Amino acid sequence: MYSKTVIDRFQNPRNAGGMHGANGIGEVGNAACGDIMKMYLKINDDGVIENAKFKTFGCCAAIASTDMACDLIKGKTIEEALKVTNKDVLDLLGELPPHKIHCSILAEESIRAAVQDYYARKEKEIKKSTKKTTQE
Repeated sequence: MYSKTVIDRFQNPRNAGGMHGANGIGEVGNAACGDIMKMYLKINDDGVIENAKFKTFGCCAAIASTDMACDLIKGKTIEEALKVTNKDVLDLLGELPPHKIHCSILAEESIRAAVQDYYARKEKEIKKSTKKTTQE
């Protein structure tokens, strides 16, 4: 049913857990199946993802997909990370049953949600800094 890689990533995730100092946090979910993924990113000033972690409430495929997605984006620029697709996740995990493909799609969406949060935080920082400067 699952590849050895999927089983290994489920039983021994490399990137599980939250992250102090994350500057991009994205959460996505699928109400139909109950999978919820939360991805934490630490992005440096050059726009490179220094670290990626996750917390996933879900099945074997959901946990393995999110874990693999974290590995795929570490060390990449934001632009490169946004090009990671569920197919990239599947290529490394091996096949998932057809009814579990949505887990790899959620992993892709969690990357995008975390990056979107990063940009929203940066925008707030800029507005706050600009407001502070104009008040002085």
